[in-house]
Amino acid sequence: MNLLVLLTIAAVLVVIQVGVTRWVNLNRLAWMAIWWAALWAAFSYGITPPLPQSIVVLFMAIITIALLAYLSADSEELAQARQTLVSFMVEKRYQVALIVVILTLPLLVALSVFSSLNQAPQPPASGRTIHPVPPASISFEGNTINLSTANNPYRELEHSDPEAFAAHVDNGRRVYFENCFYCHGDNMEGAGQFAHGYDPLPANFNDATTIAMLQESYLFWRIAKGAPGLPPESTPWSSAMPAWENFLTEEEIWDVILFLYEFTGFEPRAQGMPH
Repeated sequence: MNLLVLLTIAAVLVVIQVGVTRWVNLNRLAWMAIWWAALWAAFSYGITPPLPQSIVVLFMAIITIALLAYLSADSEELAQARQTLVSFMVEKRYQVALIVVILTLPLLVALSVFSSLNQAPQPPASGRTIHPVPPASISFEGNTINLSTANNPYRELEHSDPEAFAAHVDNGRRVYFENCFYCHGDNMEGAGQFAHGYDPLPANFNDATTIAMLQESYLFWRIAKGAPGLPPESTPWSSAMPAWENFLTEEEIWDVILFLYEFTGFEPRAQGMPH
């Protein structure tokens, strides 16, 4: 708790209660606004470590509903509050204040949106494993694939049948540009047209710390299971990659893996080497 902030808020409320009310008769609507602002300040600045903005918004939504329920509990107070709002909007003496409010509210919303869009992504509170340890095996289309021994069944064609290998790479190219390039980009640098909507950014396959460090079976696991298949150590950052096992065949996944390595010029990590 930030006691200095909380005590300051309490002192302001006391001053309003003891001092201001001697000169101005504050109705229930005014007090609701004061309490709303005081509670917002307390949640936003009076708690350490700071609450996430989403939690503050949730709390303030609950408080707003509670205050509205409190206002509507007394029909006379509700009628007075309604009359106050009508007077503020139609009486000439409040014209300048009304114009200020009309201009200020959308400006505050615009500033809030601008500020949120220009904040740099913040790292998670805890460490996140970029390449988590894969499970021993996965299920795909009813079959069990042992990730420690599985090999890309089409990799051997690179030397035994180059023409067939090239056909699989071409199929992988099709799969990539139909499904993957929107996020990973046409140059596989993690800069696709949707990339900057995600945190973290999609993987840059041209980076030597990504697919160049991994076995093809590892890529099969990550592509097939997507974000829903990530283990706990890969949170709390989110990943938007779907479980491609719901959309692609086993052959298409192995083919797109061939294309990833062919395009970037990397060789997959040999079987038996640690991740």
